[in-house]
Amino acid sequence: MKRLLRLPSFLRLTLVFLIVLIFQNCTEQKIKEGTDKTPNITEYLRQNPDYSMFLEILDITNYASYMNTYGTFTLFLPTNDAVKQYLKDLGVSSLKEVPVEDLKKIAKLHILDKTIATTSFTDGKIPTPSLQGQFLITGNIVVNGVSSETVNKTSNIVVSNIIAGNGIIHAIDKVLRVADKTIAQSIEADKNLSLFTEVLKATGWYDKLNQPIVYDANKVGSFLTVLGESNEVLSKAGFNTLDDLKKRYSHLKDPTKAADSLNLYVQYHVLPNLNYLSDMAITPVFETKAPLEVISSQLDKQSILLNHDIFNGLQEQGVAIVRDPSNTTCSNGVLHYVDGHFTIKKRVAAPVYFDLCNQPEMVANVANYRKTAGVTFSFVFGGLANVTWTGNKTYTMSWQPYSGAANGDLWNIFRFRTGTGGLNEIEFDTPVIIKGKYKIWVSYRAHAKASPNTKVFFNGVQTSRIINQTEFPNDPSVATTGINDRVLESQGYKRHIFPFVKGDALNSRFVGIVEVLTTGKHKIKFVTDACTGCSAGDADRFDMVEFRPVDMDQIWPKFKPGYGGGFVQRTDATKGDNGNSGY
Repeated sequence: MKRLLRLPSFLRLTLVFLIVLIFQNCTEQKIKEGTDKTPNITEYLRQNPDYSMFLEILDITNYASYMNTYGTFTLFLPTNDAVKQYLKDLGVSSLKEVPVEDLKKIAKLHILDKTIATTSFTDGKIPTPSLQGQFLITGNIVVNGVSSETVNKTSNIVVSNIIAGNGIIHAIDKVLRVADKTIAQSIEADKNLSLFTEVLKATGWYDKLNQPIVYDANKVGSFLTVLGESNEVLSKAGFNTLDDLKKRYSHLKDPTKAADSLNLYVQYHVLPNLNYLSDMAITPVFETKAPLEVISSQLDKQSILLNHDIFNGLQEQGVAIVRDPSNTTCSNGVLHYVDGHFTIKKRVAAPVYFDLCNQPEMVANVANYRKTAGVTFSFVFGGLANVTWTGNKTYTMSWQPYSGAANGDLWNIFRFRTGTGGLNEIEFDTPVIIKGKYKIWVSYRAHAKASPNTKVFFNGVQTSRIINQTEFPNDPSVATTGINDRVLESQGYKRHIFPFVKGDALNSRFVGIVEVLTTGKHKIKFVTDACTGCSAGDADRFDMVEFRPVDMDQIWPKFKPGYGGGFVQRTDATKGDNGNSGY
């Protein structure tokens, strides 16, 4: 002990600390393994006799222990009355009479491997599938003035958001049933789809829609979505029998051939993948089984409209999905119903004149948009549904009046340059473009401090030429340097406004030829990577993007300047007017 006291104070403290540490390690630890006393899901069921029958299902299938482990589950829990009705529907008196494999499917259908409260429910599918692999559909109904949540259109949630130690519970008044019919069987089971069923069988598509799910190497299932036309819909279109449809569509006289028009009619009603109404409402274009053919989709208030598109300035009336019978889950996909007859529209490539300022949010500004006294207004990042960009999130895109431009406006970018000191990679959703080969022209108002190196990407692929937005238009009235339209076109430029105004800065640049493989909306993007000296806040202003079929005249028609817009045809142009004609 005396020796210990003679040690330096620092060493004495160190030695005492080590002795205490050794003593603690040799002592039995009493650690509280958990502070949350909330019972896990299985424990909760054992404590609540109102759910004893579903607990029995979990016990029989060995899912009781699974639901007592750590996790983040959601359980849609049938009451005892719901399970009794399930047994009655099966014609048995006890759960022991139900095959265990069937009970396993029932158990897995009611369990999700993620905690989801009712506040996350939408009028559509829950994003996380059940353990059975099928998605559940939620909705809302009002009966006698009382609103309640529904699951799979059959079960009402009677008690919601019961918190358990490993998830959340929603009690329901009816057992959910596994979708065991294929799409083909579901269609055939509906007498209102009897003619559509005949068409499926005549074309061979019944067998294709009757196949079980298979998974590829990436574990992606072969799910399909079908848009069914009822007998009433077909009758209104003049088709009451299979022969009626064959006479109209089966041009090869053999509907089983993939190239036969009746077969293509069916292909156009089949979409790859699993597309519920919630998917249809937010996805603008869907591929179909018809080669290179797509269907457009848009949400209009409460209606989902298919192929409700504008072509050449005219609104084409689409068909709506009928909500109530739709979202029918099948073992290999989902079935929807439409309220009108539709098929592939035979179209040829047609010009699309895309005014970048024709955005819904800009149009909604009725006080200024394309008004004679309209003033500039802007949008911050995220303020435009069909336009995205990168760069400084506080900078804006603006609608800017300009009487010399087509429709009297320009798309103005606040500092189109690289880095966080500007905006970059600006991508637009185009209007619907018919499949075909097109030349793309981009018109802009030149500025000395604009981007001299603007790249253009169509559907992610860069076009063959760049735009130098510091490049001013050729003035045809200047004797020494003026070039007529055809020579100018051969050099990759044109004057898109008629009449040309001397001293104006509007120019149009040919950026490349693209092949549009599918009819629908596409993406066009502008990127600058060489604009370090661009200091002006409003130097980069675009007017139009033209998609002209390659075999079309690339100069005429031209655009009238100012509000009201419109075109000027070659035959209407005044000869000798500022060099725009007379060749």
